[in-house]
Amino acid sequence: MSSEAPQKSFPVVEGIRWFNLCVLVFTPLVALYGLLFIQLTRPTLFFAIGYYFFTVFGITAGYHRLWSHRSYNACLPLQGFLILGGASAVQGSCYWWARSHRAHHRWTDTDKDPYDSTRGLLWSHIGWIIFKTKLRSGVVDTSDLANDPLIKWAHHYYFPLAAIFGYLVPVLVPTVLWNDFAGGICFAMAFRMTIAHHSVFAVNSVAHYLGSTTYDDLLSPRDHFLSAILTMGEGYHNFHHQFPMDYRNAILWYQWDPTKWFIALCNYLYLATNLRVFPNNEISKGALTMKLKSLKHLQDSLTWPPSVEDLPIINWDTFIEQSKIRPLVLISGFIHDVSEFTDQHPGGSKYLLASEGKDQTAAFFGGVYKHSHAAHNLLAMMRVGVLTGGGPPASAVTPPQSLFIGLRSR
Repeated sequence: MSSEAPQKSFPVVEGIRWFNLCVLVFTPLVALYGLLFIQLTRPTLFFAIGYYFFTVFGITAGYHRLWSHRSYNACLPLQGFLILGGASAVQGSCYWWARSHRAHHRWTDTDKDPYDSTRGLLWSHIGWIIFKTKLRSGVVDTSDLANDPLIKWAHHYYFPLAAIFGYLVPVLVPTVLWNDFAGGICFAMAFRMTIAHHSVFAVNSVAHYLGSTTYDDLLSPRDHFLSAILTMGEGYHNFHHQFPMDYRNAILWYQWDPTKWFIALCNYLYLATNLRVFPNNEISKGALTMKLKSLKHLQDSLTWPPSVEDLPIINWDTFIEQSKIRPLVLISGFIHDVSEFTDQHPGGSKYLLASEGKDQTAAFFGGVYKHSHAAHNLLAMMRVGVLTGGGPPASAVTPPQSLFIGLRSR
């Protein structure tokens, strides 16, 4: 997480949301029973996988990207498909879900964020759903949702819809079509719902802890491939929090984002229109800002030469006199003490010792060798003074000689 984000304690629990707790406890227990004692048939496996996609796309493409962020427009049949898929997840009505998610974006990492990640992984993943506390979601604008007839209908009939599409349909289809009642309960209903629950919950938890801050590091959201795998493409969460109205979470072709591909397919089939994307120029600015910040952090961790203002000003006669005591070399108006480098010089110590008390600017800058960046950086660390007047008398300038051989450019 961002180093700036304060860590908070788990909030004081005032009660239990018993309905939520029962769903989140008994559903996995039924799934576990099925894994241990019920044989999984091939038709039930394929149906459970297909129904899982129906469920998760209802949340990711519907509740999230369509209704929470208005990142594209959907025709009425697609809206119906997504609203029922979201209901089959048994994660609350679309109105409730989108209102909470908008509060999460507006009040990220604060007490008004319903799944505030700074209160710990347990709280952001599942605690906020199970426990009653004094914390309340921040105010957000939901007027568009409140005036949407489909959203109002789905909110009003949420519990019947959740019962039908979350529990009855996934059990009845295997029971009626291929006589697999136990498989329908344990796999198509319970196991499918359990995976869907924690896949979506991981967007609020894991995606705020695991990965990199590609576009901004002021808040906790992060980008990570594993999070994307767990969340059907929602794991590039740092991008999403910076550009929430973009219908994509992953902008590169090789990044995992099945929800983006599903929306793009719907667009191709004329079921979805007006797919919103943030300008590439602004996305690149965000990425560049973070790269520059990383480079600045690296720069600050390195030792650099003393600034010119901190170096003593030395005249030519003093330079010559001091050169008799220690090996000093003049290059570009800077006086360098090469005593610690004499034995390390790739070309041999005699080249440095022969340069004592002399101006070797021409030799260093290509008269003998055009030295590399490494040679320039190393030389700068040896500065001990600045020659007054900018250079020696003309009679003191020597022809180019070999200096720093072995650190030349390749």
